[in-house]
Formats: sequence, C-alpha cells, structure tokens
Amino acid sequence: MSLQPKGPGGRQGFATLSLEYPMSLGVFEQYVDAQKAVDTLSDNQFPVENCLIVGTDLKQMERVTARLTWGRVALGGLLSGVWLGLFVGLILSLFSRPSNPLTLLLSTALYGAVFGLIWSLAGYAFTRGARDFSSVSQVVATRYEVFCEHKFAQQGRQILADAGIDVGGRAGIGIAPVTPTSPPIQPSQPSQPSSPDQPGPPPPAG
Repeated sequence: MSLQPKGPGGRQGFATLSLEYPMSLGVFEQYVDAQKAVDTLSDNQFPVENCLIVGTDLKQMERVTARLTWGRVALGGLLSGVWLGLFVGLILSLFSRPSNPLTLLLSTALYGAVFGLIWSLAGYAFTRGARDFSSVSQVVATRYEVFCEHKFAQQGRQILADAGIDVGGRAGIGIAPVTPTSPPIQPSQPSQPSSPDQPGPPPPAG
C-alpha cells in the first residue's frame, strides 16, 4: 500500500488513504494499541486528521466450525431456504396487497425450503467429499503502524512519549533524512625504495 498521494489516474475514493511525506509514530502488535495511540493524540488536541493506521504482514486465519454431513447440509439448506422464502413473501405482501398474506408467506417459505434443500445438497455433492467441514475465515494484520504528516511527527512523538505509550522502538522510520558521512581515510602509502639506476647520495669526503 502506497502512502504517497494518488496521481490523476488513481482509484476514486482513495484520496483520504494517502499522506504526503508520511513519518512513522510507532509500531504496535494489536490494533487496539494503535487505536489507543491515536486516541491519546486526539485527547491532546493533535490534528489526527493527518494520521493513518496501516496494517502490515497480512495473514489469513480460518476457523473450522463443524464437520459436514449430509444431514447437517440438508438442515442448513432447509433453514436458509425458509428464511429466504419468508423474506420474499414479505416483500410480495407489501407490494401486491394479497387477500390472505399468511397463505402467501407460507407458500413462499415452502418453496424457499425446497429450493434451499436441493441447492445445498447439490453443492455438497459436487465437492465429492473434498471439504467435509465448515469454517469462517478472516484476513488480519500481524502488526499495525501509525503514520502522520512529517510536519506533525515531532509533536506526535512527544505526546506519545509523555503519555508513556510504547511505540515499539521504530518511530520515525517513515522518511528519515540522509546524513552525509565523511569519506573513509585512505591508508598512507609506504615509501618506495630508490631504484638502482638512480644515483644515491654522494659519499662523505675522506
């Protein structure tokens, strides 16, 4: 996810999910900790409209809820079909003004039950026993990082430090200025011995 502002060809509606020159205020293991940090900033009159919470290192979690059998699949399809039929019957009774709304509701619930039963059994048969369990899945982030505009970064870090909030030791990594370093000192070259062709110093006078 880019933290830079979207260009002219960016997706519509994502302008509020970008910051100019963002800087990190801290990294948190849980979303509630990142939320608490932003709430602390808000309580101290910090312009939180310049903040952004980014979830990183995404992973998918799937929780197995039950083992699927023909009976369980049939019962689930029957109940969902009944609810669907009752909903359709209620909509029809509101707009068509039937003489006997109860009869209409019962008939649509019956048709819905039959449809739900057939649909669920057919879908389970097509799996050929490859997925005999039901589950729910969710994509969650491993950690959460709070960013803000660079012009408010120092103020935000000071507020979080005064409140005693642990920012994970990574504050300020969003855009760090590059400090020039002095060039390495070159080692001195050893003196070369004089060539035999070159005349040496004159001998002392006898």
